[in-house]
Amino acid sequence: MSTALSINNIEVIYDHVILVLKGVSLAVPEGKIVALLGANGAGKSTTLKAISNLLTAERGNVTKGSIAFRGERVDRMTPNDLVQRGVIQVMEGRHCFAHLTVEENLLTGAYTRRIRHAEVKQELEKIYAYFPRLKVRRKSQSGYTSGGEQQMTAIGRAMMAKPSMILLDEPSMGLAPQIVEEIFEIVRDLNTREKVSFLLAEQNTLVALRHADFGYILENGRVVMEGAARELADNEDVKEFYLGVSAAGRKNFRDMKFYRRRKRWLA
Repeated sequence: MSTALSINNIEVIYDHVILVLKGVSLAVPEGKIVALLGANGAGKSTTLKAISNLLTAERGNVTKGSIAFRGERVDRMTPNDLVQRGVIQVMEGRHCFAHLTVEENLLTGAYTRRIRHAEVKQELEKIYAYFPRLKVRRKSQSGYTSGGEQQMTAIGRAMMAKPSMILLDEPSMGLAPQIVEEIFEIVRDLNTREKVSFLLAEQNTLVALRHADFGYILENGRVVMEGAARELADNEDVKEFYLGVSAAGRKNFRDMKFYRRRKRWLA
């Protein structure tokens, strides 16, 4: 199986002094969904921004290692270069143009493509087939739609750029469980039918591993565990530390604090 994205031993430093990522390596196989898991502050968003070259806006830099997409080094390219090569990031926080309608937001995603109006319309209808809610809300201002609809708009806009890979940052944040399930099912559908590879950063370990093919767990800027999604979901360490469940049943908060101090995989 060919590798779409390869991150090799990268180090990220902010403001020339703050070391955020420490030798992170991971790979996204072509046409697969890879989950990047970990608590808030583990370095998930920084990893995605390192790939899409958005760190400089936050005074961050990749100081070691390399990032390659389909065999070509991309860590010194501009964000626009990445978009032209088919790598699109959907930022954390459901970023939409609040004053534009849902449909106008979606159309901005096709701006980088030189295609005829008829083709744009055809692509738009395809997005509406994946996101029926957006078709109903197509004339509504995005700023007045729900959080789930805004997340769908952000993903749909990325799809309008015809990507081969989407970097999806915290898609479940602030959303009701039912909406989270709906969004992840659509992501899986897009992956299966449109052959789009996904690297998604997510705190919701349970839902992410249920829909991903492979997973990496970040802790304090390092990869501490990796494996097939099903194996990680069944791993007792992962269940105990991230899901609060062990073979002996659900752990209480005091047990979890003790476990945090003794993480077996860092021993």
